Amino acid sequence: MKKERPIRVLVAKVGLDGHDRGAKIIATALRDAGMEVIYTGLRQTPEMVVNAALQEDVDAIGISILSGAHNTVFPKVIALMKEKGMDDVLLTGGGIIPDEDIIELNKSGVGKLFHPGTNTSEIADYIKVWVKEHRNF
Repeated sequence: MKKERPIRVLVAKVGLDGHDRGAKIIATALRDAGMEVIYTGLRQTPEMVVNAALQEDVDAIGISILSGAHNTVFPKVIALMKEKGMDDVLLTGGGIIPDEDIIELNKSGVGKLFHPGTNTSEIADYIKVWVKEHRNF
């Protein structure tokens, strides 16, 4: 019989965005929902995030972004994930991201993106469902 392990999520802040309260709230909420959470801290590069995700064997990466750099950060992270064969790892996130940008990021392979004020249980449920459908562990 296969023993289930908790869903592993890496929560990251990429770039010079120094506002991490939301990321910490999400990390705590995901932990409270039974997930194992790795928080990378502030000022990460896309390469640092993807390398940490590989090392930690995560099921999902969540990026919190408030700096307006979402159209640079998410495409760079998704490209690095594809380069490293991380096709079964969810890239999700949230922050101040206009709806029209969310649509384009979703088309490029980024998962659901959440606005500030989203109920944390909605985020946890989304990750749980995605992982159940896409990961095999």
